[in-house]
Amino acid sequence: MDVVEKIKQKTKERGWSEYRLVKESELPQSTIANIFHRNTIPTIPTLEIICKAFGITLSQFFSEGDMVSLSKEQEQMLRLWSYLSEEQQESLSDFLRTLK
Repeated sequence: MDVVEKIKQKTKERGWSEYRLVKESELPQSTIANIFHRNTIPTIPTLEIICKAFGITLSQFFSEGDMVSLSKEQEQMLRLWSYLSEEQQESLSDFLRTLK
């Protein structure tokens, strides 16, 4: 995956200019200019900041396919799910299947 091209693509999708990306990310103009004009690959922390400006996660940035957007309630359910033991997850899954 070409990280620089993906940043350019995400910027274009939003109709943003380089200047807008600078403002939204609060990164130095020189950092964004180096990415766009010198094809400098950003560091992970810089890429995280850019992703935050785009309103996406690093995982979504590197995703090859379409990502499903989750509502706040769905995110909360997944977070709670992760706290359950494997046995609890299985029990909850069984219960949810009965609700169909």
